[in-house]
Amino acid sequence: MKTTSFKNLVKSLLVATMLVFGVSSFAQKASTPKIKNVVLVHGAFADGSGWKGLYESLTQKGYDVTVVQNPLSSLEDDVRATQLALDKQDGPTILVGHSWGGVVITEAGNHPKVAALVYVAALQPDAGESALTWLQSAPPASENGVLAPDDKGIVYYDKAKFHAGFCADLSKKDADFMYASQGAFYAKGFGTNVTKAAWRTKPSYGVVATEDKSINPEIQRNMYKKANAKITEIKGSHVVFISQPEAVAKVIVAASKEVSVK
Repeated sequence: MKTTSFKNLVKSLLVATMLVFGVSSFAQKASTPKIKNVVLVHGAFADGSGWKGLYESLTQKGYDVTVVQNPLSSLEDDVRATQLALDKQDGPTILVGHSWGGVVITEAGNHPKVAALVYVAALQPDAGESALTWLQSAPPASENGVLAPDDKGIVYYDKAKFHAGFCADLSKKDADFMYASQGAFYAKGFGTNVTKAAWRTKPSYGVVATEDKSINPEIQRNMYKKANAKITEIKGSHVVFISQPEAVAKVIVAASKEVSVK
């Protein structure tokens, strides 16, 4: 009897161990992204440093993240910079754009390594449309501080309105750094039409920043709906990816797991 009981106990332990390892293996497979590469594209009045929090969140989750430094000299130049980053990826990639960066990824997203696009409080024009096409489709918030182009054709954000209009949910200290590090954005970019919209052939995800004072949230919703993007609304300013990196990371992670990889 004792021998039989011991054998049954060993058998039960073996079965339990197999079940545990089986469940663990299944859970690991379920949490592993099908796409591990992410390329982040910043917008106007900013630079790549703003992505730090999101970069840290994604890399801790096992993603390989590349941050593009846009020259902001033209749509063509920004697309070229993004394509160079995409060339270096070793497989399918999620391409993420913020604000003006949405226009950039719409064009650059035609790159063969791009599996899906994520728009974060971003512009998502169609072919034949420009950033201005959508920016002029609804009145700007009173906090919006985009100035007229200077004598060199460069557009800056009004320092007096930068905190409230661009990044109200960040500290003044962080807002001051962001203002000091913004790129010189050439206004001609806003008026340049997209030639081929990548979201026409690739899945897209759109994050609406509900407290955005730089791009009217209604404009974001209208663009995303037109593109049939999967929409997530997050309460935050125009730089919601800085104030709530985990919430934005969740959208990118979902895209990496949901999109079919050929």
